[in-house]
Amino acid sequence: MINLPEEYEKEMRSLLGAEFEEYKKIYEQPVRQGLRFNPYKLTKPVWEEIMPFEKEEIPWVENGYYIHGGEGNPARHPYYFAGLYYLQEPSAMTPASRLEIQPYDKVLDLCAAPGGKATELVGRLQGKGFLLANDLSNSRAKALLKNLELTGAPNFYVTSEEPAKLVKSFPEFFDKILIDAPCSGEGMFHKEPKMAEYWLEKSPDYYAEIQKELIVQGAQMLKPGGKMLYSTCTFSKKENEETIAYLLEQCEDMEVLAPLGYGGFSEGFPLEGKSEEMCSQLKKCVRIFPHKMAGEGHFLALLQKKGNGEKSVPRKTAAAKKDEKPDACVEEFLKRVSFDFSEGKLKKEKDKVYFLPGDGNMPKLRYLRTGLYLGEIRKNRFEPSQALAMALSPKTFASCVLLSSKDIRTVKYLKGETIDVADLKPAKEKGWQLVCVDGFSLGFGKLDRGILKNKYYPGWRMQ
Repeated sequence: MINLPEEYEKEMRSLLGAEFEEYKKIYEQPVRQGLRFNPYKLTKPVWEEIMPFEKEEIPWVENGYYIHGGEGNPARHPYYFAGLYYLQEPSAMTPASRLEIQPYDKVLDLCAAPGGKATELVGRLQGKGFLLANDLSNSRAKALLKNLELTGAPNFYVTSEEPAKLVKSFPEFFDKILIDAPCSGEGMFHKEPKMAEYWLEKSPDYYAEIQKELIVQGAQMLKPGGKMLYSTCTFSKKENEETIAYLLEQCEDMEVLAPLGYGGFSEGFPLEGKSEEMCSQLKKCVRIFPHKMAGEGHFLALLQKKGNGEKSVPRKTAAAKKDEKPDACVEEFLKRVSFDFSEGKLKKEKDKVYFLPGDGNMPKLRYLRTGLYLGEIRKNRFEPSQALAMALSPKTFASCVLLSSKDIRTVKYLKGETIDVADLKPAKEKGWQLVCVDGFSLGFGKLDRGILKNKYYPGWRMQ
């Protein structure tokens, strides 16, 4: 049984009243785990047909499912390496599910690492429009990049910038913004008991000031008519309702909307000393409590900027360059690819080739990735990237090695081994092959006389 900080218990008793004892009982129960299938690669009927685990839906998240013990490690199943699902705590799936993303939206995830929300947002764009996924921590942004590349989506940028710099570059620019703010993590005490120790070092008072600054910066980047979702995995009023009240007082053009509901959701709390109108706005916020729903806890507020959105452009963009004719080796390789490049443009930086979403004209920022990394030119030969492999399928590449998830060669491939595939007879007997599991891409290999040389990215190999 976890020892909760005394001050935290006092605050929760005040918040929950008679429900506090029910809340404490959750620490005697197992932590609920979940997965969310990738909407860019799968539909619900297809996922439920191939799902290798027991099916129990998370009732308030359309593409979410609970994971039960005894089903093997879902982080080692080949479908995980194919980017078919993301492992995520059930209540943490809620924010991205309540921000209405449409193809062609320009979307910002301001505090995006490690990617639990960003991967869902980019998936629902369906390859149209773009996501800018930012995280101030460069090391965390690298994990974010991997998770986004696993989705196979081609239309994202990853940055590691101070939010204040993004505000200068993108005034009233984005259609949708998600801020899953850094917080005291009270909703994680059950899953990660050490978070309770960190709470003693950095309490809600510490994070509240950061959150107020972030939410106002987000509002400054939201276009009129656009929607922004603010969320935390904590229960403190200081980090939740007080942050929303601060935004509404600072930005009179912002209002709270009621998101798509669910029977287990609790409404936001009113605040003492605030007007009746303010408190009615705060009641539209959503709280997830673990003694009421099968999740660890979350807070979310769906907000909208008043007015009608007009087309906006980022400031200080580099001058638009004419589409360059790709190098001959790149052009030759791309003849094998049936991919729609009409939603962006090709760009070469030194020896690396990228597909940039939209017109590709973005401000000068600290980018970890600009669009889909296609590959690298080495000694006049083009080496396709792991990211490109994830964006392809048997329908979009000329020759494929089609493996089953039950074939031992699938795991051998994921571990970086050379495999014999003479019995599979791909379309081309020699050269680059897209290696797939049950019809979903895993990576590239090079075939010669029935032997597949492994080209799976070493940093992603199964250990």
